[in-house]
Amino acid sequence: QGRLVESGGGLVEAGGSLKLSCGGSGFPSSFSSYCMGWFRQAPGKEREWVAHIDKDVSRSYTDSVKGRFTVSQVNAKNTVYLQMDGLKPEDTGLYICAAGAPFVCRGGYTSARDFEVWGQGTQVTVSS
Repeated sequence: QGRLVESGGGLVEAGGSLKLSCGGSGFPSSFSSYCMGWFRQAPGKEREWVAHIDKDVSRSYTDSVKGRFTVSQVNAKNTVYLQMDGLKPEDTGLYICAAGAPFVCRGGYTSARDFEVWGQGTQVTVSS
C-alpha cells in the first residue's frame, strides 16, 4: 500500500520560509508513477489541497500559494518536497502529503478522496 512520512515543519515568522519533505516507502509501483499531493488542514477547517506534482514535470497549485510555494520531486530518493516562501499567518496548518493514481494529476483532480495513501502530517505555524 505504501507509507509516507513528512518532516520539516516548524514555527516561522511571516515572510519566512520552510521546506517540507515527504518520504515514501513500500509502494508497489515506482514512486515516480504516482501523483503526489500536498494538503493542509487548519483547526476547525476542512482539509485543503495545496499542490500536486506528476513525475516532476507537471505541477499545479491552489491560487493562494501560486508564486510562493514550489513542489518538486526526487524519484531516486522517493521524496517529494514543498518549498514555502513568503509565508503568511493564513498558511498555518498541518501539512500532509498524499499519493494517488496518475490520473489524479493529469485530470486536475484536487479532492482528498482522490488520493489513496496519506502521511501523518507536519505542523507549520506562521506568526504575524
